[in-house]
Amino acid sequence: MINKTIIQAAVIISTFFLIWLGFSQLDFMKFFKVGERTANVEHKLGDMIWHQIEDTEEIITNDTIIKSLDKLLKPICDANNINRDSLKIHIIKKDEINAFALPNNNLVVYTGLIEDCKKQEALQGVLGHEIAHIENHHVMKKLSQEIGYSVLLAAAGGSNGARIAREILKTLSYSAYGRSLEKEADIASVKYMIKANIDPIPMADFMYQMEQDRRINKNMYWISDHPESEQRAKYILDFIKGKKLESKSTISYVDWKIFQEQVKAE
Repeated sequence: MINKTIIQAAVIISTFFLIWLGFSQLDFMKFFKVGERTANVEHKLGDMIWHQIEDTEEIITNDTIIKSLDKLLKPICDANNINRDSLKIHIIKKDEINAFALPNNNLVVYTGLIEDCKKQEALQGVLGHEIAHIENHHVMKKLSQEIGYSVLLAAAGGSNGARIAREILKTLSYSAYGRSLEKEADIASVKYMIKANIDPIPMADFMYQMEQDRRINKNMYWISDHPESEQRAKYILDFIKGKKLESKSTISYVDWKIFQEQVKAE
């Protein structure tokens, strides 16, 4: 009787072990196609929101302006193994000082931001920050937390899509990601810049400048809705302290000013 009990226990333990081993080897994300489903939802949401913007905003299509912005992006992408072709960069004619990432690798830049940056490196720092949100999958994480994945899934399937697209656009363009994700994007942008031999100090200077100016300018959304701008500038400077920076301008000072004037004239 005792031997029978021992044998039964051994069988149960062996069975449990084999089941556990089988589950441990199973990629649940792949099994349930979670990643594929999320990517599909993100793709549909990105297209839906962009169509919403196209219907309501003035899009810059000037090839010269687009190429100039691309020149500023290229060294960041090249130095950090970021697929430039995967990024969909859009320039919107708007006085607001803002830039934001949307689902499906869309990145929107307002002309007000380009015009207000005193140095090209400041603009590159902001662009790097938004690229970091895309590369680190912050966009869908933020939307899932604030709107709910089930709502996003329903919107991607066509249920109240237009209304939810407007809500998503408002959420991404006028509110921050939270302290930890903003810091992660800030530091990632600084790392991008250092690898690309771009001086990150103007990015910190830009934050200081905007913090001082935002009290009189309500259009400074990129700073005013992001947490503790002065503190962010300080931890950026602390991060680069003691590091050997080999920086050079991506485009000449003259070309930078011409770019800003062309944007302003649009």
